[in-house]
Amino acid sequence: MNFVEPIRDPGKIEDMKRLLLQQSKRNYFLFVMGINTGLRISDLLPLQVRDVKGKSHLLINEKKTKKRKKFKLNAGLREEISRYVTGKDADEYLFASTKRPQPITRTRSYQIINGTAAKLGLTEIGCHTMRKTFGYFFYKRTRDIATLQMIFNHSHPQITLRYIGINQDLMDEAVDRFSL
Repeated sequence: MNFVEPIRDPGKIEDMKRLLLQQSKRNYFLFVMGINTGLRISDLLPLQVRDVKGKSHLLINEKKTKKRKKFKLNAGLREEISRYVTGKDADEYLFASTKRPQPITRTRSYQIINGTAAKLGLTEIGCHTMRKTFGYFFYKRTRDIATLQMIFNHSHPQITLRYIGINQDLMDEAVDRFSL
């Protein structure tokens, strides 16, 4: 498994959204949902319209931890959901495959995200990039590592800081200021 980074530049996030929307509404919505919830790709892909339509919270059983999770859907994401699910049946997958009656695979979602990022010159990008991007910006805006640690279900704040790339940012900044 490759190590991936968050997307730290808000402009690049907007560029990703624009390129993904040019590909398809599904690809765009996958990215938007991922960066606004911080859910693992294994928890995003099986979601159906009924799981999100008209809801204020997302209720899932996390595939990795087997724990029940209740996550608030922010107002902006609820608007995106409302637009995206219009005309869809309740039992449709949000990220349906065009080739079979199932959601896209983890491999296909990686190809979508990584391939689009490559067009923008971004490297070290994968499915976990969406989760890490959520965490990175949540922390940058709130400085609330305890809440982010709970959202990610990490056992220690240092794990969360390392996971979202803050430790690397701090080391980079320290070295930039250091000179002999």
